[in-house]
Amino acid sequence: MSECKINHSQEDVKSKYESQTAFFPEEMKPLFDQFFAKEHTQEILNEVFHLLKKYDLATEEEKSERTNRLNMVLNNL
Repeated sequence: MSECKINHSQEDVKSKYESQTAFFPEEMKPLFDQFFAKEHTQEILNEVFHLLKKYDLATEEEKSERTNRLNMVLNNL
């Protein structure tokens, strides 16, 4: 994924998540519920946004990589 100079708000991340939620494993949904219940640094918000962006269009290999990274980020907050 390319580096982005735009800072994404928690609302941006939530909107992107909601547009992609049908493509995630069911067990990830509680992690996102916990994520959205808290405040996060701009770095975390940007990272999660870009992992979610175009998730539905990613190859299976890329989805797997993104899912693993999201699990790492969401489980360590």
